Amino acid sequence: TEAGVKAVVSTQSTGKTTSALDKIIVTGFKALGLQYFFTVGEDEVRAWTIQRHTKAPQAAGKIHSDMERGFIKAEVYKYDDLVEHKTEAGVKAAGRYRMEGKNYEVLDGDIINIKFNVTDSKKK
Repeated sequence: TEAGVKAVVSTQSTGKTTSALDKIIVTGFKALGLQYFFTVGEDEVRAWTIQRHTKAPQAAGKIHSDMERGFIKAEVYKYDDLVEHKTEAGVKAAGRYRMEGKNYEVLDGDIINIKFNVTDSKKK
């Protein structure tokens, strides 16, 4: 949503580290092969930590196992595109908002809206 997207823009760092602690964290993340992706809601922006080369369904599973099990697609855009176009609607209008499938490898800083559907496997 637009409110959540604005929060991402205002809270995401520029990638420049300013303190020793920041440098340690960035270096540690790189050494461990970790990265972030973001989810955006009406009143919340959330960063999720995953290993590099994680596929979209497994990234969805970091949020909830049902999201991995019922994964349909990921709606993805880049933080840099959000900064350039100011809003989610602007990113869409610029053609930078993409639909990705199960083989999509999540990239550092992706903003993702995960679509999923889980049905009860128990027959009554």
